[in-house]
Amino acid sequence: MVFSSLTFLYIFLPVTLVIYYIVPKQLRNLFILISGLFFYAWGEPIYVFVLIASTMIDYFAGLVIYKAGDRQALRKLALIVSMVMNLSLLGFFKYSNFIIENINNIFGTHYGSPTSLLPIGISFFTFQSMSYTIDLYRKNISVQKNPITFAAFVTLFPQIVAGPIVRYEDVAAELNERVIDIDLIWDGILRFAVGLGKKVLIANNIGVVWTNVKAMDLSELPVATAWLGIAAYTLQIYFDFSGYSDMAIGLGKMLGFHFPENFNYPYMSKSISEFWRRWHMTLSGWFKSYVYFPLGGSRKGLARTIFNTAVVWFLTGVWHGASWNFILWGSLYGVLIIIEKLVTTALTKVGKQDIFTKIPSIIKRVYAIVLVMLGWVLFDTSTIAQAFSYMGRMFRFGSSFYDSYTIYILVNFGLLFIIAIIGSTDLPKKLAVKLADKVPAVGNYGSVILMAILMLLSTAYLVNASYNPFLYFNF
Repeated sequence: MVFSSLTFLYIFLPVTLVIYYIVPKQLRNLFILISGLFFYAWGEPIYVFVLIASTMIDYFAGLVIYKAGDRQALRKLALIVSMVMNLSLLGFFKYSNFIIENINNIFGTHYGSPTSLLPIGISFFTFQSMSYTIDLYRKNISVQKNPITFAAFVTLFPQIVAGPIVRYEDVAAELNERVIDIDLIWDGILRFAVGLGKKVLIANNIGVVWTNVKAMDLSELPVATAWLGIAAYTLQIYFDFSGYSDMAIGLGKMLGFHFPENFNYPYMSKSISEFWRRWHMTLSGWFKSYVYFPLGGSRKGLARTIFNTAVVWFLTGVWHGASWNFILWGSLYGVLIIIEKLVTTALTKVGKQDIFTKIPSIIKRVYAIVLVMLGWVLFDTSTIAQAFSYMGRMFRFGSSFYDSYTIYILVNFGLLFIIAIIGSTDLPKKLAVKLADKVPAVGNYGSVILMAILMLLSTAYLVNASYNPFLYFNF
């Protein structure tokens, strides 16, 4: 089941919320568990057992870590079991086909693929569940002895399949006691409506451009069309994924939870390092807390910092998918971030660290967004060869610059491009705040009108739309 479906919007969600609000408080976590399992099983009833297995593994591992007290060996063993079991589930379902395919290619063997389907959201819920046992081992959190409460944490339907990656410490207090009031519910409804509009009205429509361009004969692809195609995907993936995060955060508020933010206008970044502080922030935070810092972070010299950064970004690529494209995509980001670190360090040593402040912001933003766009080419093409072939067309200025389809894109999607580009910045938010300050009625009634318009337009679109899953469901 996806948020951007009529079944979810007008059957599952209202029924779930009504029951949730009327059941006694002591039964709400049980209802969250039941609704979460139903939500997940709607599309993949078999793979709900993978989710249950991951939950049980970490619940019992947590109990062992807690009861072990000062017996460090037992605590460590429980943590290792938790991590090995979870990573084994993730590895089998997500990476076994990739590994066997490469073995067959290298050695000429013909081993069959052990699995054909990927449980939706497995990368998200395994990381979320593992964060509990790791933090418990570190004594950063208290044990959750109630199996229903712990299972409710893992199976919270708003974020179970595509994040944000919510750590136990983020919601520990609210799992035990949460306050639900009309203001929080309304904030959640508005946030959900904005996310739905991002996904349905912008991402789905502008994604058509990329789908069509990517299917064209690359040898005949004009330069301008190539740039418009990847620009469309750049906007599509932002509005698709940030839209999902907005909906998840909004749904969390309706249930009385405050989930961490996942995006902070990443396309306004002035460097690649800044981009990854603004994009999918809960994933970056997870790798920083559980991989980068344990490896030593930046505390053990420049060489070790470079190594640690390379490891994190290799794993980031692997997390996104089982293909060489994703591995290279993540690794190249690691290289870019390392280069930025080396340049910054070198300039600091010679007292020239202020040189970046003298570079116009527009140049720094163009530098960042162009590299990000090139990264998205690698991210969403089938092979590395196809990715570099596409990039070659983007910079092949000796060939045709545009054709009739280029004009078609500009005429039919030009306004949507403008809306999406502006919407990917903080300008709309700033204008809304200023307008609300000057005209109080806007603050009082504007959000109601905005929510109504977004819901009506999104519903009208969905009535005639086919299945439209979120892009990050694949991860």
